[in-house]
Amino acid sequence: MATPKKGTTTKSAAKKTTAKKSTAKKSAGGEGGAREARGGIAQPVTPDKELAAIVGKDPLPRSEMTKKIWDYIKKNNLQDSQNRRNINADDKLRPIFGKDQVTMVAMPTLVNQHVKETAAARRAPRPAATSQGS
Repeated sequence: MATPKKGTTTKSAAKKTTAKKSTAKKSAGGEGGAREARGGIAQPVTPDKELAAIVGKDPLPRSEMTKKIWDYIKKNNLQDSQNRRNINADDKLRPIFGKDQVTMVAMPTLVNQHVKETAAARRAPRPAATSQGS
């Protein structure tokens, strides 16, 4: 029976390490477990008039906004039948996209032009990290 090479770990050892890391992340949130949304995709934004016709007028995180847009696309069968990566714009999506068809990769960039940051998201920027080495 061959012995494992130096520097390799078994699957069970890798699982144990992963479990320890995920536990550490949970405890880093502080007491109560509730963490404040920090990333750009988690910050609530307010849609403009055209986008509000699809996702509603209330502020939403970008992730939820993207989900609602995809729900609308699927509900109205707007994915191109031959190339599923393309989205065909209808009368509501055309003002947002600016053209009749866009790729799913380009969609978030076009949607971001139709949102404004909410007051909660416009906080002072965090200080830059300082290097500890001299």
